[in-house]
Amino acid sequence: MTSTRIVALGHHQPERVLTNDDLAAMVDTSDAWIRQRTGIATRRIARDDESVADMATAAAGKALAAAGLAPADIDLVVVATSSAIDRSPSTAARVAARLGAAAPASYDLNNACAGFTTALAAADHSLRAGAARHALVIGAEKMSDLTDWTDRSTCVLLGDGAGAAVLSAVADGSTGPGGLQGVGPVVWGSDPTRADAVRLTGAWQPRFAQDGQAVFRWATSTLAPIAEEACRRAGVAVADLGGIVTHQANLRIIESVVRQLGATEAVVAKDVVDSGNTSAASVPLAFSKLVERGDLTPGAPVLLLGFGGGLSWAGQVVSCP
Repeated sequence: MTSTRIVALGHHQPERVLTNDDLAAMVDTSDAWIRQRTGIATRRIARDDESVADMATAAAGKALAAAGLAPADIDLVVVATSSAIDRSPSTAARVAARLGAAAPASYDLNNACAGFTTALAAADHSLRAGAARHALVIGAEKMSDLTDWTDRSTCVLLGDGAGAAVLSAVADGSTGPGGLQGVGPVVWGSDPTRADAVRLTGAWQPRFAQDGQAVFRWATSTLAPIAEEACRRAGVAVADLGGIVTHQANLRIIESVVRQLGATEAVVAKDVVDSGNTSAASVPLAFSKLVERGDLTPGAPVLLLGFGGGLSWAGQVVSCP
């Protein structure tokens, strides 16, 4: 048997910054209104000719370089996305081709905002089973393509970007600097009776819509016990967490979950302030930024928790690369 470990991360964001004041010139809103309800100050918006695959490839290339691996070393590519336009070939196949990966298994996974942590678990299971040695797991979204720019309740939320992780198989029992065995067991599930609370519906031009209050109530009442269970399965006390990276949906949700956990010593990702809600990209994007800035100690246990449309969730504790 083998274990797995995230050995490197990378991220990419478009150049264009869309501020709250910019949005106030487009719809009936204000910087104060947006900050009070969401915590968001800015978000990044991709160019018309900048695709999900473009952003995913850029993030993956940075992660590969940080890992010290060649594209030929990668034998599994998984892209979590709900905004890619093409159904086939998959975004993962496009990324593999652009990177020059030899003959990897490749597929896209759509679990909305829980996509990256779900994809990470799927890749972890594949590596543990011996089906691959090194995997690229990517979350990439161009949510601006799905935004109704006349709806002030949703257009203020969304942004574009990508984050990637290189996941490698290691000998079973091998631990990182912090003593954690790489990627911990996943806690995942869904409440399909509430699936319509977050929606991307429509044949050719889907538009993002949600019941914001319902999602807020669900998240603030449901997620803390899921996070605690992920810690328990990994054998890590909440008090010993070095970092917490949840889906960057809303600053009030993030702060509520962290407060309920009582994780007073953990570094908490709050990239939502600068990047908005980037759906499946938000967890790896925020995680990669924390690592790049040196805010997390290598080997420290970090809780990852994705949640959103479905209503779905997936979370695990990982050793910080």
